[in-house]
Amino acid sequence: MKQDDILKIIPHRDPFVFIDEVITIEPGKKIKAIKYIKEDEDYFKGHFPNNPVMPGVLMVEALAQAGAVLLLNESKYKGKTAYFAGIDQCRFKRIVNPGETLELDVELTKLKGPVGKANAIATVNGEIACSALLTFAVK
Repeated sequence: MKQDDILKIIPHRDPFVFIDEVITIEPGKKIKAIKYIKEDEDYFKGHFPNNPVMPGVLMVEALAQAGAVLLLNESKYKGKTAYFAGIDQCRFKRIVNPGETLELDVELTKLKGPVGKANAIATVNGEIACSALLTFAVK
């Protein structure tokens, strides 16, 4: 799934879209998506000059957007919006720099009504950059 298809599912728009493509998706279960970290990303201008590092909060946002695509791709949630309801056990293990590829793996672990939970891991070349337990609500 390319970005054009992703934009049909989630409401995010440039400059706040942090998924470039979906590699695999198992509806209602898990998703693997990709964010290519480009040198011209706006946030690198200030984070940090002469030492560009992807902000950790944006790694979490990329994971959340992948989770939203997973959930909102299902017919019963089409046209709705997934909102953050919680971030637990978030850890940052690796710096992410321009030119790298961030792989986003999100697995749905619980869904009860409009509220769900997911395990989320972002990696670069197999190394964990960020992991978190995400809670969301669909409206």
